[in-house]
Amino acid sequence: MPGFVAPVADEREGLLAYLAQQRLVLRLTAHGLTDEQARATPTAGSLSIGGLIKHLATVERGWMMTVQQRGREWSAEDHEANLRLGPSETLAGVVDLYDLAAKETDTIIAQIADLGQPVPVPQELSSWLGGVTAWSVRWVLLHLIEETARHAGHADIVRESLDGATALPLMAAAEGWPASPWVQPWKGPDRV
Repeated sequence: MPGFVAPVADEREGLLAYLAQQRLVLRLTAHGLTDEQARATPTAGSLSIGGLIKHLATVERGWMMTVQQRGREWSAEDHEANLRLGPSETLAGVVDLYDLAAKETDTIIAQIADLGQPVPVPQELSSWLGGVTAWSVRWVLLHLIEETARHAGHADIVRESLDGATALPLMAAAEGWPASPWVQPWKGPDRV
């Protein structure tokens, strides 16, 4: 996938394409990292690249459960645990989980005829949200794009703090771009 989203034919294709682009940008921050590096928290905060990928996989799956009205537990403990790559977890494992979440989202959204379809707000959140009782599928997709972009930015900062790698050289390396005057592909072990 190139650095820009290709032209889109309609709203659904656009929302899914921009979500896919943000997922790619997040995944690129893991390019060439070991499990230990993916667990590292080199900034002032407690975020790691592996934890961010795991978190977004879990968040995306949770939102699709909400869209399908299959119930969803909202737990502060789960939220915190999902922001860390545990000692028995691997970067490859959470990347696979994230890829699975993406496929599930694409499949679920393809089966919904109207992006305006209401998505009931879980009762425990309604009062916290000022009485909002429903979102739309469109709102959920926009929120996933927002959440993914926010955390992809966090991951960019974590990655640059780890080894100096930045988004464009990582993308060039992952996609096999030739070196050019404006971008040199990142050089390092290609493990993810």
